[in-house]
Amino acid sequence: MTELSEKGQAIAIGPRIVASGGFDLLYREGMALIEEVAAYLDGEGRGDSRILGREASFLYATESMRLTTRLMQLASWLLLQRAVNEGEITKENARSEKEKVKFSATPSERGGPGYAQLPAPLRDYIDKGDRLFERVMQFDTLERGKLPELDIGVANGIADQLARLKAAFGRA
Repeated sequence: MTELSEKGQAIAIGPRIVASGGFDLLYREGMALIEEVAAYLDGEGRGDSRILGREASFLYATESMRLTTRLMQLASWLLLQRAVNEGEITKENARSEKEKVKFSATPSERGGPGYAQLPAPLRDYIDKGDRLFERVMQFDTLERGKLPELDIGVANGIADQLARLKAAFGRA
């Protein structure tokens, strides 16, 4: 995403979006989710896992570990970005540190045999974690000054609308 400066040069607005209030909301939501998940896994989740069968219990342990790992990776990203926004570290230092954070267990790897047997609260937290991951990845893309990738179906719809607007206003 860019806009033109007074001199006609493109200015990346992605970093400005990241530094705006949208990031603050993402940060608060992310940290709140981390606290909720920790409370669930230490409390109600322990009880939920005890009543599961052997296979589902193993899957519960696997998915809860994936979830906590993913959330800690997201927390690292959020904390680094907050430090940049508050002027505590440079973008370059943060980028170097962010490169060290390798996100695991991507949302496309969810499901499989026994997944539906997991307690609903755990599945809900996994879904929330996946949505948080997607939002962080969008912010990361913007922060790097790149355009986020669009879904092909959405992109074609946008291209169609742009073509109609150009045609309506006489631009080729």
